[in-house]
Amino acid sequence: MKLFEQQELYIYNSISKTKEKFTSINDSSIGMYVCGPTVYSNVHLGNCRTFLSFDLVFRYLKHLDYKVRYVRNITDAGHLENDADSGEDRIAKKARIEMVEPMEIVQRYTVDFHQTMAKFNALPPSIEPTATGHIIEQIEIIEKIISEGFAYVVNGSVYFDVHKFNETHSYGKLSGRNLEDMVANTRDLATQTDKKNPQDFALWKKAEPVHIMRWSSPWSDGFPGWHLECTAMSTKYLGNHFDIHGGGMDLKFPHHECEIAQSEAALKTNPVNYWMHANMLTLNGKKMAKSTGNNILPHEIFSGDNTILSKAFSPSVAKFFMYQANYRSILDFSNEALLASEKGFNRLMEAYKILSEIAPSEKNEFDSSVWRQSCYNAMNDDFNSPILIAQLFEAVKVINLAKEGKTQLDKENIDVIKKTMHDFIFDVLALEESNANNASDDNKLSDAINILIELRNQARHNKDFSTSDLIRDQLKEVGINLKDGKDGTSFSLN
Repeated sequence: MKLFEQQELYIYNSISKTKEKFTSINDSSIGMYVCGPTVYSNVHLGNCRTFLSFDLVFRYLKHLDYKVRYVRNITDAGHLENDADSGEDRIAKKARIEMVEPMEIVQRYTVDFHQTMAKFNALPPSIEPTATGHIIEQIEIIEKIISEGFAYVVNGSVYFDVHKFNETHSYGKLSGRNLEDMVANTRDLATQTDKKNPQDFALWKKAEPVHIMRWSSPWSDGFPGWHLECTAMSTKYLGNHFDIHGGGMDLKFPHHECEIAQSEAALKTNPVNYWMHANMLTLNGKKMAKSTGNNILPHEIFSGDNTILSKAFSPSVAKFFMYQANYRSILDFSNEALLASEKGFNRLMEAYKILSEIAPSEKNEFDSSVWRQSCYNAMNDDFNSPILIAQLFEAVKVINLAKEGKTQLDKENIDVIKKTMHDFIFDVLALEESNANNASDDNKLSDAINILIELRNQARHNKDFSTSDLIRDQLKEVGINLKDGKDGTSFSLN
């Protein structure tokens, strides 16, 4: 019997706004599509949280013995600066500023994305298609939408007619928005004369003479609308109707709303059974975003080369921090939260190591089978990683008590605990033990450096600047950089 046949998984469906029992379209196979990055800059931690959330989903579904086809795209064209179909293409703009070819930008930041996700120990998707690799499929879908009467051509551009669509369908059902309210709250489109209505969105845009990225189409030399690419790629690799579609919460409207409309107009079917949305990671209480500059890059966390953290943190600690909140919850990033997560991470890994050293007793005082199912219950409840982690720490308590001789574990229960912890720590959460092996040494190094920082602070207080400068300079020579700030002195390792 497959593991998924023994477990009841519930997923919060954004379109119904309730948790629903998961039933796959095909008995043992799942199709899952997740909107991937627009590769015009380094992936920041807020982006990573979304992709790690769906890595957790992917891993757990595989752990349950499902065969999963996970498709995550790369947006390498068509994503304009403004959701209202105006502004420059983000990739083309970056290429213009740096005076390079757009595909150089795409290549650079796709590589960065892959390297960063590998450091987080995330599995690659089954298929990773690109927007530019599916221009033909996008043109074919546009032609279907036009033939169904839900799109119109103006001056070489093609727009989806939202008002026409809404006469027979429900535009806004995912985001909960009402078209009449959208109309009432829309400013006049005096400068956007191509569109019949402000709510209409581009399926194909005619390229201006200066626009570098362009392709031939029946309507003009131009480029596809951003929303269209995901409809084309998801349906090509998963079929017109598939199980799960995921992405960041900010994509719910208009991106995913438009995807639903496109599929229902062209393919005459509801495209997805379960819509999943990961919430944002905030920094200093504000949304983490490339556009605002309020973000931190993963490599800055791993190296400690930033003005936010007191030290460097490993990828597994950063991921452990993110998994301590449910993927649908807003999570605020801070130095204190990471320090606490690091302590918890080290305790968890140390307990797993100790488990192998415990001599089995003849008697047993812990029901590991009940505890094991509680771990599954947590993940079955919409992939509730913080509850899973809490259950793992229930085992940590028992392990430490057994080590101290304060409770008894027989061999059978030790084996169940060990297998369960291994399954969830390494296979599902995908934390890496190697980070914990050096944790004790890292903590000792941090303690030693902090002692030197305190000695330097005392020297500065006593106006013994020669000693304070000597400590700073000699630490720098061995690759330890001190940074003085309003909150004190922190350090980073080269």
